[in-house]
Amino acid sequence: MTAIADPINPLTEESAPTTRCRIIATAEQSFREIGYQKTTVADIAKTLKMSPANVYRFFDSKKAINEAVVERLTREVEYLILTIAEAPGLSAADRVSEMILALHRDCLERCEAFPRVHEMIEAAMTESWDVCRQHVDMIVGVFERVIAEGVRRGEFAVPDTRIAAGCVHAAVVRYCHPVLVSTCPDAPVPPLDAMIAFLLKGLAPAR
Repeated sequence: MTAIADPINPLTEESAPTTRCRIIATAEQSFREIGYQKTTVADIAKTLKMSPANVYRFFDSKKAINEAVVERLTREVEYLILTIAEAPGLSAADRVSEMILALHRDCLERCEAFPRVHEMIEAAMTESWDVCRQHVDMIVGVFERVIAEGVRRGEFAVPDTRIAAGCVHAAVVRYCHPVLVSTCPDAPVPPLDAMIAFLLKGLAPAR
């Protein structure tokens, strides 16, 4: 099973209001309110009452700023999922179900509160694929951890926990990917509870 580096609580970063943190927070707000494409480094600098040159001391491009913003957003999601994965008193099936539901709720809430959030994600997928890849690997790794625990307890029976985790993630991407949720809201998909039940049945031992 792949080792997982536990994500840092995203709130820790906010305890040190450095210039870098302020730039990231300001950029995130602007990306959410007016969109990634319309936001310029000059806009970010003006809001912070500093020169664009000062912003460039910390980030060499808008792409680099977006990477930092997306990294912070993905850490928040990763921390949420890891918290569920490690919650006491839950079966492996309950953890898998709660993780999927949390991913879906978090995505819906972000898309409803900030309709332009998908622009940040699209830019990251186009310009900074490594950031997205690392996030996917982290989420799949947490699913794998829970599935492996389920196998040890006899709740699940799968020959390869990594592949099983990847299948679960691939099956729920439509419900928790900001671009798909925000740009294709009416695309026909099974109800999420039906998808969860289907996946858990696939993980369970044959009867």
